Amino acid sequence: MTQFYFFLRLLKESFRDLIPIVLVILFFQLAIIQAIPGNWVPTTIGMIIVGVGLAIFLQGLEIGIFPVGEGLARDFSKSGSTMWILIFGFMVGFGTTIAEPALAVIADKAASISSGRIDAGMLRYVVAGSVGFAILLGVHRIIKGFPIHYYIIAGYIAVVSVTFFAPPEIIGLAYDLGGVTTSTVTVPLVAAIGIGLASTIKGRNPIIDGFGLIAFASLTPMIFVQVYGIYVYTFVEATEVTKIVVEATVSQSTTISLESFVMGLIAVIKDVMPIFIMIFFFQYIILKKKIDNLKTVLIGFVLVILGLYAFILGLEMGLFALGESMAYQLTQLNNNWIIYSFAFAIGFSTTMAEPALMAIAKKAKEISDGKINDMTLRLFVAFGVAFGIALGAFRIVDGGQIHYYIIVGYAIVVALTFIAPKHIIPIAFDSGGVTTSTVTVPLVAALGIGLATNIPGRDPLLDGFGLIAFASLFPMITVMAYGIIVDKFHVKGDTEIADADEKAGSSKIHGSLEGVDDMSLSTINLDATHLRHSLSLDFSAVVVIVPKGKKDDALHAAKDAGASGVTIMAANGMGLAELDNFYRHSPEENDVMLLFIVPSAIVDGVIKEMIRKLHITTSGDGIAFCVPISHMKGISMRQEDLFEKEIEELSKEL
Repeated sequence: MTQFYFFLRLLKESFRDLIPIVLVILFFQLAIIQAIPGNWVPTTIGMIIVGVGLAIFLQGLEIGIFPVGEGLARDFSKSGSTMWILIFGFMVGFGTTIAEPALAVIADKAASISSGRIDAGMLRYVVAGSVGFAILLGVHRIIKGFPIHYYIIAGYIAVVSVTFFAPPEIIGLAYDLGGVTTSTVTVPLVAAIGIGLASTIKGRNPIIDGFGLIAFASLTPMIFVQVYGIYVYTFVEATEVTKIVVEATVSQSTTISLESFVMGLIAVIKDVMPIFIMIFFFQYIILKKKIDNLKTVLIGFVLVILGLYAFILGLEMGLFALGESMAYQLTQLNNNWIIYSFAFAIGFSTTMAEPALMAIAKKAKEISDGKINDMTLRLFVAFGVAFGIALGAFRIVDGGQIHYYIIVGYAIVVALTFIAPKHIIPIAFDSGGVTTSTVTVPLVAALGIGLATNIPGRDPLLDGFGLIAFASLFPMITVMAYGIIVDKFHVKGDTEIADADEKAGSSKIHGSLEGVDDMSLSTINLDATHLRHSLSLDFSAVVVIVPKGKKDDALHAAKDAGASGVTIMAANGMGLAELDNFYRHSPEENDVMLLFIVPSAIVDGVIKEMIRKLHITTSGDGIAFCVPISHMKGISMRQEDLFEKEIEELSKEL
């Protein structure tokens, strides 16, 4: 039952990622194009399959691959064996990238429009090897403690240098694959390795040194794929001698047959096997440790296979067909600004809904002591992605060479690296990878290929790829720009603001203990003022945990006993005997926790009223307890209430 509720949560999150895309497409389809697409039924079914498949896939990762993978990362980080840590880092990068669902779709699409030169399987192995090398290099950097921006700058120079020798047909694809590789499967395990390693090595900072592996994983595929392209277009003959002719029509969705289902499932099993073999090899052969909850882990692998196949199938039926159809319809309007607006809206809306970005934004706020606002950071990242995709659409319409845009972008990134605050640089580099989610990538790629297919004079292989590269590049610029703005305007952190208030006396203390050091008091804020009062009054915290259905009864009981405010939190309750997997669980939120901060004098009355109305000691469920409070700050009371308390104290003295 626990895992079922966990699956429902993942299902909700999967469809939450799809909602911004659906809303933007509906707006442009109904308000701008003013037509309903003819293949909307299979497209809708495909999008539903995408949501369900992604939830099943993530469920398998959470109960099967991630617990064991993160455990291996911790064990190798603590082992001190540099060689095995490097080998493990390479295998994690290789194995997770091979199973990346978005990579499979992009590789198949590239093979289908390359006249047979590009082999989808070989392309995926090249990309997986490059990511493995990136993780190995990043782990070595953490061990040695070298600054990340030197590696990134060297990588950019290598990318640009190879670009001048690579065939034009491969450049856009190579740049796109740098963003595709940092998605659903790769990011969590790679982040776990980096942060875990930086946390266990003396002298390393988990924030400054732990982040950055994702940036490496985005950079090396651009180099490796271009080298692969040089080989392919030099030594491999095209299957079709004539130039590809792509008809400017609305994309057709994929149909399902028993044979295609079986073959697709077998292909996915082959893709997932490297992860399976890697985990069991390192767990049993190298570390010589058994896998806890082996049955659950095996079930997780089965779910990964089923979810991955459903996800890829749904993409072909839904998002890819939808992206190419929208591109075709937009080009028929003969208004380029509508195309740019659609690209901008897709980029902005999907990025704002990206869960990985929310996590990074919160971490940025935490490490900056509040200088960086998490919502503002998300807006800057979303704007960077939206501008990047819109600029990429402009490049396709205009027919410009992608490497000139990318080179200028890299030059800006390198320049900002030398003037941006140190703590923002790794986050900026990683933000370029997390913004290209598993759901966003296929739609954006389909949009680019669709535009290049339907605009006269454009080639889908030469011009169609590149939008994902733009979406990965510009967030780095906007995030570092935001960090520079915060630094130049001397935005104060929470600690600095509090210290300034103390020195300036803006929080002057009133009351019977005026003149005593503020830090030793339990002070009370006066409502609608910047003043604090030091009235000597003991407070206690009353905590009540009750079933959801009893929440209203508990609140009325507390109000009747004199409580004036409450903090309500969702509570997850379960017995540990029910816990099958200690690494991943999601108990049902069936309780609420109520926190009352009240004067100690009325605590007995509040507790007794709770027991009486909720029947806690007889037939009812719940827990109630009290904790004394010292050095309390932040509680607000009305001046009238404080005046009444002072009169009451004065009466007692008289």
